[in-house]
Amino acid sequence: MSTHVDIDPAILYFGTPVVLLSTLNEDGTTNLMPMSSVFWLGRTAVLGVGASSRTALNVMDRPEIVLNLPGVDLVTEVDRLALTTGNAAISAAKAERGYVHVPDKYAHAGLTAYGSDTVLPTSVAECPVHLEGTVTALHHLGAPKLLAVEVGVTAVRVAPELRLAGHPNRIDPDRWRPLVMSFQHFYGLGDRVHPSRLASIDEELYR
Repeated sequence: MSTHVDIDPAILYFGTPVVLLSTLNEDGTTNLMPMSSVFWLGRTAVLGVGASSRTALNVMDRPEIVLNLPGVDLVTEVDRLALTTGNAAISAAKAERGYVHVPDKYAHAGLTAYGSDTVLPTSVAECPVHLEGTVTALHHLGAPKLLAVEVGVTAVRVAPELRLAGHPNRIDPDRWRPLVMSFQHFYGLGDRVHPSRLASIDEELYR
């Protein structure tokens, strides 16, 4: 007897961090988009976004971006940005899902713009982690409506309380509590469950 069953889920969001993406609009304002299709390798972030989204259109013309990582305490503000779009012309697909046009995402969510160091889009002051970067490559995925965005990180700014004691360039994973999305629902991390053999490797060896 099989211990597994075959299913055909519409999405495969098994749990990834929530990120607020800051990109520059044509008029110089900053658009915010919540998303959770992201992973990192070294100093490169790879983002999955809709090819017709305001974020995708912005980085095609102005390839600068900030990845703002919220903690669990910002879940209310993040949720206010759900079902909003920076595009004045809402596609039929988004209209069917209930999206509305919001030109000022900061005001709508109750968040504060914060000046960035190496890029033009503003950061979200309330987010404890800001990853500034430039878009280095765009890839259309299997479906034409999906885009993978490669971002080279140019600056990292964190809230002081996240730094590991005695290590000015390291994050304390026991203090970092990212907001996570799993199958359209918000979650947070629990306590550390087991010592890691990988943790015996000095982080600087990955630099």
